Amino acid sequence: MLNIPLKDYFRETRIYGSRLTFAAGVMVLIVVILLTRLLWLQVVHHKRYVTQALANQITPVPIPPVRGLILDRNGVVLAQNYPVYTLDIIPEQVSNMAATLKKLGKLVTLTPADLKQFQHERKNHSRFENITLRAHLTDEEAARIAINRPFLQGVDLHARLQRYYPLGSFAVHLLGYVGRITEDDLRHINTAAYRGTSFIGKLGIEQFYEKLLLGKVGVKQEETNAHGRSLGVLARTEPVAGKNLILNVDAHLQAIGENALRGERGAAIVMNPNTGSVLAFISMPNYDPNPFVDGINQKAYDALLNNPDKPLINRALNGQYSPGSTIKPFLGLGALESGEVKASDTVTCHGWFQLPGDRHRYRDWKRGGHGVMDLHDAIEQSCDVYFYTIAVKLGIDYIHDWLTKLGFGSRTGIDLDNESAGLVPSRAWRRAQGERWYIGETVVTGIGQGPLLVTPLQLVDAVSALANGKALMRPELLRAIENPVTHALSYVQPHVNKPLVLDDPRHLQAIVRAMIDVVNGPHGTARGIGWNAPYPIAGKTGTAQLMTVAQNAVYHRKDVPERLRDNALFISFAPADHPQVAVAVIVENGGHGGGEAAHIARKLMDYVILGKKDKTKASQLPVANTPKEEVTPQ
Repeated sequence: MLNIPLKDYFRETRIYGSRLTFAAGVMVLIVVILLTRLLWLQVVHHKRYVTQALANQITPVPIPPVRGLILDRNGVVLAQNYPVYTLDIIPEQVSNMAATLKKLGKLVTLTPADLKQFQHERKNHSRFENITLRAHLTDEEAARIAINRPFLQGVDLHARLQRYYPLGSFAVHLLGYVGRITEDDLRHINTAAYRGTSFIGKLGIEQFYEKLLLGKVGVKQEETNAHGRSLGVLARTEPVAGKNLILNVDAHLQAIGENALRGERGAAIVMNPNTGSVLAFISMPNYDPNPFVDGINQKAYDALLNNPDKPLINRALNGQYSPGSTIKPFLGLGALESGEVKASDTVTCHGWFQLPGDRHRYRDWKRGGHGVMDLHDAIEQSCDVYFYTIAVKLGIDYIHDWLTKLGFGSRTGIDLDNESAGLVPSRAWRRAQGERWYIGETVVTGIGQGPLLVTPLQLVDAVSALANGKALMRPELLRAIENPVTHALSYVQPHVNKPLVLDDPRHLQAIVRAMIDVVNGPHGTARGIGWNAPYPIAGKTGTAQLMTVAQNAVYHRKDVPERLRDNALFISFAPADHPQVAVAVIVENGGHGGGEAAHIARKLMDYVILGKKDKTKASQLPVANTPKEEVTPQ
């Protein structure tokens, strides 16, 4: 008998029904979850995801502001902007950076320095920001990029404004320059303020007034497609241009000073003694700042760095020199104010000075001596023995305290960064070095030698105080700030650093009379520049010795190596009866201060007082290479 199974239709139907119910429940559950998620995305977080979606379509593009101009007091443009083509890359939009750079290298010239700078910039900027790969593209290079633009993902060609110094090396130590933002700069700046630009003021006026010159960055909201291509601008916030700066400096006066010092190493500063306005700020030799804007090549920079004349040093701001005999009027005034010395007191100069019980002779510049000298004669003829004597009588600590009252040993506060302070020695200063002070150092300090160091700025500021008889003024390079839109001017007000407080005004009058005779007297050490002067000049020569001469040796300038010859200094103000201008000049290794240094000062004073524009080459402004030409350092 066959065993044939019977089919349980009822049981199979029940199993099938339960499976169908389970599947239906799962489907319902999935639909519920999807609907819930859809509700969550489309209703609850609608605004959030709409914003994100729009963000994927809209790209904020920074618009760099136009950097402010720098002009002299008469409107001569010293720093401006000119258009250049730049090749930029947005890293976020480049899938293969190496391949893109290789393609670009076939279209434009890319140096190792360009590539190195680009990689450096990539590390310091967001991936969505434009990073400059190459600036100063030629018209031909720009055209090649434009033609191939559709095949270069993430590559942009922009026309932007770049800083340019139309007079080249002229006034570079005053103006400074802008350069690319470095890692060190990023630690100290608000990076949001520099979006869209890679440049920042590095030195001089460009650095000190960076916030005024920079302006405020703008932004445009660009609609882009999936490939990052711009489809149009949806919104735009315009940038705010930087302020224009009008300086106190007179470019033609500056040119006279630079041409007079050309071929020399030195500095000259011209100042209005009543207001502190700096009319000329000269440091020579100089250099062209234009190559520094985009990054000077290493060979050119090394040439500047290793130049024995040190053109990169700002001698007017950072030069620290022995003042030589230019210190004598200030020391003489301090001697009268101390009560220890009277103007009529005399010293007999035999050509040397000795301390009691010491065989060492401190020599006078005049081998045969000056004879009997009072204070007036000692300043007029620059008698060293007289000032050796009063220095010992006053003592180094009094000299320190007096000279610091006149601003020596401290910064003047001029509107430039990194000003040097000089040095006024004292016993406490020497003790801090773990050494003792010797009276012989006091002797030589009396004629501006030894450890005493001053800057050209301090000299012109101090002689300005003698000229106005009232105060030490803060030297000011900036005359006014101009709004580039309205052209409204905001003028800088004179600032008093410290008042000149004297026990007896007649003491200052005595010093000024002596300084007038330095230039106009029959025995004055600068009488050569007083000849035929249509106005009275008060001045003082200085000769700062750089090498020690043995006791019995005779100093012959021609036998001394050029760079060890004496520095020449001259300070002055004029007209002496109602001063309008004060000048300090230093010519390194220039010899006697009554020579070249004094004649340079006379040229500068003539221009200011007589109002004559020299039609010769002396006052002609230089012309730099045009922006399209290659600019090389001088």
